[in-house]
Amino acid sequence: AKTKKKNGRSRGGKANNPPYLPPEAEDGNIEYKLKLVNPSQYRFEHLVTQMKWRLQEGRGEAVYQIGVEDNGLLVGLSEEEMRASLKTLRRMAEKVGADITVLREREVDYDSDVPRKITEVLVRKVPDNQQFLDLRVAVLGNVDSGKSTLLGVLTQGELDNGRGRARLNLFRHLHEIQSGRTSSISFEILGFNSKGEVVNYSDSRTAEEICESSSKMITFIDLAGHHKYLKTTIFGLTSYCPDFAMLVVSANTGIAGTTREHLGLAMALKVPFFIVISKVDLCSKATVERTVKQLERILKQPGCNKLPLLVNSDDDAVTAAQQFAQSPNITPIFTLSSVSGENLDLLKVFLNILPPLTNSKEQEELMQQLTEFQVDEIYTVPEVGTVVGGTLSSGICREGENLVVGPTDDGKFLRLKVCSIQRNRSACRVLRAGQAATLALGPFDRSLLRKGMVMVSPEMNPTICSVFEAEIVLLFHATTFRKGFQVTVHVGNVRQTAIVEKIHGKDKLRTGEKAVVCFRFIKHPEYLKIGAKLLFREGVTKGIGHVTDLQAITTKENGLEESLGPGQLSF
Repeated sequence: AKTKKKNGRSRGGKANNPPYLPPEAEDGNIEYKLKLVNPSQYRFEHLVTQMKWRLQEGRGEAVYQIGVEDNGLLVGLSEEEMRASLKTLRRMAEKVGADITVLREREVDYDSDVPRKITEVLVRKVPDNQQFLDLRVAVLGNVDSGKSTLLGVLTQGELDNGRGRARLNLFRHLHEIQSGRTSSISFEILGFNSKGEVVNYSDSRTAEEICESSSKMITFIDLAGHHKYLKTTIFGLTSYCPDFAMLVVSANTGIAGTTREHLGLAMALKVPFFIVISKVDLCSKATVERTVKQLERILKQPGCNKLPLLVNSDDDAVTAAQQFAQSPNITPIFTLSSVSGENLDLLKVFLNILPPLTNSKEQEELMQQLTEFQVDEIYTVPEVGTVVGGTLSSGICREGENLVVGPTDDGKFLRLKVCSIQRNRSACRVLRAGQAATLALGPFDRSLLRKGMVMVSPEMNPTICSVFEAEIVLLFHATTFRKGFQVTVHVGNVRQTAIVEKIHGKDKLRTGEKAVVCFRFIKHPEYLKIGAKLLFREGVTKGIGHVTDLQAITTKENGLEESLGPGQLSF
């Protein structure tokens, strides 16, 4: 009876459901195949072409369900047929230069004497031209919940000693090592090769080696948990555009401190998140269960409306990864320990299968637009010059390309040339939309750059503004929110103080109210887009919304290197 229940549940419902999966979709990277026994040459070529399409849709990854009809009926195959089908699948994968890994097998409960099975297989292509699949995961959670330690264990491949040894390699500043608290944003990488095995620093010496031998990379963005570093955490979530967020909760303290706030941030920015309960080696089973129940209660509240899914086995991890990507309401919960290593493998299985959110079609549409690169970090590197780090939000950027960067304090855009590009610490010739990288700008003067600028192609004629309108919801405010109030506004990589110029249709706002508000930046104009998500904060005041209208400042003809006339800018 136990196996029956498991089978019923893994189909995404209660036990005793009819044995169906949802019908196969034309696009997407999931393919149903009833059987692949001795296909003819013509059929084999057709199957290979189909596999190429599925791999392209999943940007180098596809999932094959063998023993399932196209309408989703779970038929199942006998042992012999399954062996022959997997052999054919292996031949197909070799033909397109991919590897296959069996994710799981399930028995179908039919009344036949011969046991019939369904096999789920992950097909992953060894990337051509180094276009490995790159997923960005932001790591959130309260201070001391074990975020940096968990990342240290995942990326270094060694368990922790219980006193924070694993996280020492992640810290960037001396005061972080001394206090044990992350205050800056650091990036850590974890690779998976085409067979689904983990590639991390335990068997590779450098980041370049990890990149070379991986066909899928997970970049973890380690954010700060402490309340006083909240602005850094918000900047990390808004500007680095993570695909997913991992909320780490300590089993012995439960939901405390900034946990609720981080949960709210992820929901406000619509970043799909999963939860990791750490430090289970420190507590009794009852304490862990209490923390799980506390989390489930919060996730099911009307504000969250999430469906918690506790992961206890490899089978659960596979189901969680696929359902999590298809429906944003599902929130997988893992319970693990960075010291004993308990259930750490389940998280690795989940991360290995986790598919990208955008399909290849959306990415191609973005790539056809004009180049736009968000500047998030600025460095000076000896013998290289000025280097900027950030994300390419649209278009394609090549080495040697001429772009313009701005807006400067007086609204200008300056010309510059991209000398070289690095992605995940290894050189790269071409950068495509949605990828994060660092660009070397040669002798360009660093003092002219700041976080929040954009680098765009000269023909774009970018619009900049000092005054903009946004539709906002006030999440929390101690008194009333009125004209003249100053808040720090976060829009993507832009972070600046703005004054409330006007609240349309109202004199003041109270907690929970919605309105269209006109803001004015107090220092310099910024590059904004209509529809961009917006967060603002000031002390305990918090609000979210989106930009609805811009009062564009027009620069002259081409908007380059000409200062604005005094009559054009009204401060």
